[in-house]
Amino acid sequence: MGQNAEWYERAKAVIPGGVSSPVRAFGAVGGTPIFFEKGQGASITDAEGRNFTDFVMSWGPLILGHAHPRIVEAVQKASALGTSFGAPCKDEVRLAELVHALHPAAEKVRFVSSGTEAVMSAVRLARGATGRKRILKFTGCYHGHSDALLVAAGSGLVTFGKPSSAGVPQEFTGLTSLLPLDDDEALETFFDQYGSECALALIEPVPANNGLLLQRPAFLQKLRTLTKKHGTLLLFDEVISGFRLGQGGASSHYGITPDLVTFGKIIGGGLPVGAFAGRAELMDLLAPTGPVYQAGTLSGNPVAMAAGLACLETLLETHAWESLEQKGQLLESAFNERCKPLNPPVDLIRIGSLFWLAPKGPPPRAAEALPDNLPKIYGQLFHALLEQGYYIAPSAFEIGFISTAHNSDDCLGLVEAWARFFESS
Repeated sequence: MGQNAEWYERAKAVIPGGVSSPVRAFGAVGGTPIFFEKGQGASITDAEGRNFTDFVMSWGPLILGHAHPRIVEAVQKASALGTSFGAPCKDEVRLAELVHALHPAAEKVRFVSSGTEAVMSAVRLARGATGRKRILKFTGCYHGHSDALLVAAGSGLVTFGKPSSAGVPQEFTGLTSLLPLDDDEALETFFDQYGSECALALIEPVPANNGLLLQRPAFLQKLRTLTKKHGTLLLFDEVISGFRLGQGGASSHYGITPDLVTFGKIIGGGLPVGAFAGRAELMDLLAPTGPVYQAGTLSGNPVAMAAGLACLETLLETHAWESLEQKGQLLESAFNERCKPLNPPVDLIRIGSLFWLAPKGPPPRAAEALPDNLPKIYGQLFHALLEQGYYIAPSAFEIGFISTAHNSDDCLGLVEAWARFFESS
């Protein structure tokens, strides 16, 4: 039994399923979960001493790679002064000022400890601001695991929330309406019927938790127009896209400014940080200045704030987004040149430094159902890439991330590994 298997057996005895987040259990790809010990740049090392080129990057926050020297230094300095105060700190203000300066929707910012917490708090704020109860989300968009948002879609143009997890009462999701992505008619029908009672419409402008489901700009603009018309607040969930597509995230990329926006991943520099932001008059409804309560002992944690500040400042100073786009273009062009002639069962979908091996055909509104054979093929691909030294997401629904630490050889090597698999399958 190898080290990974031994650690997994120990973990299962004291941790449910042996993991602290379900996808880590390798249920979608089979085999034993990998226990990692260290990362450096684009490389990650497991408990057995094997090195992999990492294209998961902790699911997105490591945009500068593992153990970036500037972030490590910032964390060391901050932790030496105290790991937690439960009180304001200077870097909390500095990071909020920087987020405000970079993102068009962030007039004021409230820090929390996760993306789930950020969205949950923003939903409460929207209901408090509007006096309305109903919220609208879209199938294929993931907004964390708070009860009101953990729902699955039904059939028809307008459906109402049905819990997708045990332990979530129907009553908690009954005020959550669901629509398909990229459906103008469904959107118009919903707002005609329920616009006057809808507090908030929330969407990942770049849906990236259920496949990379790129949306038509016109659809996002229609959503903005209809929410304004009916007095509904619009929230862009930029936990993944924020500060990855550019300094203004998807909001600047599409030229659409929402009322509220949520962040995570990159603003923590690899540490647990989330935030929600928006128009000043909305954010001032939060306690202590307003009636909407939200709090957190570890919110604005000094070590996490230092890491996030170091990450954003480095991205700005190094013009990182230009480099990331070039690497993304290289990955895409190499896939088209090397893999497409092999007629693989997938296409490469990419925006900036995000990519996904999608089922062939028109981009789906939501990757709820893959072709029958694709999950099996993906599991085989996953393990074939591990053997070649590449670590990709252990699920066909999850996307890949390029960091500034990746070089051209890393991107071309991944494409070649894909090609070798397609040639042999």
